[in-house]
Amino acid sequence: MMKNLFNSILIILFITLTFTDIGLAQDSPQWDLPEGAKARLGKGRIYDIKYSPNGARFAVASGIGIWLYDIQTNEELDLLTGHRGWVRSISFSPDGKTLASGSWDATVRLWDVDTGEKIRTLTGHTDLVFSVSFSPDGKTLASGSRDKTVCLWDVDTGEKIRTLTGHTDLVFSVSFSPDGKTLASGSADKTVHLWNVDTGRKIKTVIGHRGWVRSVSFSPDGKTLASGGVDATVRLWDVNTGNEIRTLTGHQSWVNSISFSPDGKTLASGGVDRTMRLWDVDTGNEIRTFTGHTHWVFIVSFSPDGKTLASGSWDTTVRLWDVDTGNEIRTLTGHTGQVRSVSFSPDGKTLISRNLDATVRLWDVDTGNEIRTLTGHQSPDDSVSLSPDGKTLASGSDDGTVGLWDVDTGNAIRTLTGHTDSVHSVSFSPDGHTLVSGSDDGTVRLWDVDTGNEIGTLTGHTDSIYSVSFSPDGHTLASGSADGIVLLWDGNTGSEIGTLTGHTDSVHSVSFSPDGKALASGSADATVRLWDVDTGSVIRAFIGHTDSVHSVSFSPDGYTLASGSDDGTVLLWELAPPEPEPPHLAADVNEDGQTTIADLILVVADYQKTPIVNPRADVNGDGTVDKQDIIIVAEHLGESTDAAPPVSFALPEGFTPTMLQQVLNRLRAENDGSLAFQRGIANLERLLASLIPEKTELLFNYPNPFNPETWIPYQLAEAADVTVSIYTVDGELVQTLRLGQQPAGMYASRHRAAYWDGKNALGESVASGVYFYTLTAGDFAATGKMLIRK
Repeated sequence: MMKNLFNSILIILFITLTFTDIGLAQDSPQWDLPEGAKARLGKGRIYDIKYSPNGARFAVASGIGIWLYDIQTNEELDLLTGHRGWVRSISFSPDGKTLASGSWDATVRLWDVDTGEKIRTLTGHTDLVFSVSFSPDGKTLASGSRDKTVCLWDVDTGEKIRTLTGHTDLVFSVSFSPDGKTLASGSADKTVHLWNVDTGRKIKTVIGHRGWVRSVSFSPDGKTLASGGVDATVRLWDVNTGNEIRTLTGHQSWVNSISFSPDGKTLASGGVDRTMRLWDVDTGNEIRTFTGHTHWVFIVSFSPDGKTLASGSWDTTVRLWDVDTGNEIRTLTGHTGQVRSVSFSPDGKTLISRNLDATVRLWDVDTGNEIRTLTGHQSPDDSVSLSPDGKTLASGSDDGTVGLWDVDTGNAIRTLTGHTDSVHSVSFSPDGHTLVSGSDDGTVRLWDVDTGNEIGTLTGHTDSIYSVSFSPDGHTLASGSADGIVLLWDGNTGSEIGTLTGHTDSVHSVSFSPDGKALASGSADATVRLWDVDTGSVIRAFIGHTDSVHSVSFSPDGYTLASGSDDGTVLLWELAPPEPEPPHLAADVNEDGQTTIADLILVVADYQKTPIVNPRADVNGDGTVDKQDIIIVAEHLGESTDAAPPVSFALPEGFTPTMLQQVLNRLRAENDGSLAFQRGIANLERLLASLIPEKTELLFNYPNPFNPETWIPYQLAEAADVTVSIYTVDGELVQTLRLGQQPAGMYASRHRAAYWDGKNALGESVASGVYFYTLTAGDFAATGKMLIRK
């Protein structure tokens, strides 16, 4: 098995060195790119397929949004984006003008099919939405959720009509009867419930499956209800009596989806056994079996004329089948499985992604096109790393060991033991002599590659270590953990030198930029963050994935960052080349040989004035004194000539920390995301943090409005025990942030301000609306107002 893995890796390395550069093609995966991304590879993982009522198009629910296809040409018509999680279920209205979608972000959305615009968002579920279905008259929408409830919604107003409770586990599927009077729901509690739509009362409970009920569907005449379950059976029920008519057996594993043909004579089912089956409803006999998918079949759907069956699978394809012959008509590709690893080829022209389906895909970085897929890997979760000279492969194992292998022969060199749980990540030092490994046992371990001896054990994380990485010079080591924290370590001594906080969930991947000045991290909170290694501050946060980010990787030139996610896509983010340094001490406005707060005050004094009083306040010489001049001074605070005295940051007479805070607030509001802005803001934050304010104050939270997180800054004139309490407009206590005893100083930066993740004391995300926050510091108390907008 290892020899096959070595061969695959050698093929990857050979192929990535042979591709040539070609122009960028703007194809459909590049539609609706998130801000800051320059390309998307793949269309996301497939979760649902629905035909429009007129059969002219069909929709595919994916990990990144909803794709609309022309049924005749197979061409993509639109990509509907906006959900902050996988789109798990979709449903066309009876007139085909509206599409409903249910997502793992716990919302339901209504879309205008012709324009692709969002009509409205329906909120009310408290957990993932698994299923949505329109009533036959199109006036009501039903949704089933992991919160164990079914909700009925008024389509015209978006208001919730009622909530149906009674299931004791998540609701996988909902379906209206043809007359719209009855709703069926299938649940992980092994039951099917039938509900009276008008009253919301439960009519009866149907019990028979020996496991989760994954799908329910009424026959066109409304007399029969079909259900598919994880017990590998399809069951037909008499709607009036609730009695089981018959059980259809043949699938070897879970039945994920069922669908009646328009005439009600045939039932289709798709399952984990990779097959689709057609059944005669009257006799229960199997008509035929469709094979071709190489992974679970997740969804099946008949075309309106009943002649075509569509199937979606975790093998990343949508397939169309001729119902009469069983022949495959066509296959739609471009969707991908969960992406667990991404890395660039040495020349930067090719990107390699490792998927949960145990495949490796090669992509052309310039065009975004898939070059080829390599199969034959033994596991999607192999933790592997190639030494810098390409001669040794390291692999981490679930048994807690690390294996070293000779790439040329495939022979085992030695096994490194010491971890007490699964090893999730391994990485070589730049010189190839040291190996680092991270494990579920919460430790990072350093190994001598030549001897196999353990050099040291690094402890500091409080949970599993998912990723480890050396800086290019080997002097710094980064580790990402399930505790949501990135730690920086001294590569020589093993001592902890920095803590990077900001992610709200597990950190799955860390990667240094080629110059070692920046660190990228990918998290289960679906974000990618770029950090300044020296200061530990966030340079930029990239938002666009809809699920966990499992891998991040820089291109060799450092200008592109790739991220791979469980949403089934790889996103390429453009990083600006380093900005040219301004002339030496160009920010020394008062010409005293150093750049200090005094220079900043001179620029602020002439801000947007006409004419300019002090010409040197126009630092960049563009004829105006604006934010760019402020940023240049802030970015170069602390610089001095060799002949200048030591830099002093004492505030000039009459200039208070509050005034400095106002300058900082202005820069934050106008931040354009450039590295110059980030460095300038970071310098001012450090300066502000070093000053002792004249009085204790509560400052304005930022950002505001926000979603889902905000920072609440404050300043203390003297040491105090600090608490921040958050209330609803009705005065109900939502969350209490106990910050403990804090020394006098400024608490305005994101590393020092009070942080709220938008959740209550139970860890639940709060609803949109106005909230109040009260700072208590000793005898001081003050209150501010903030707005969550989702």
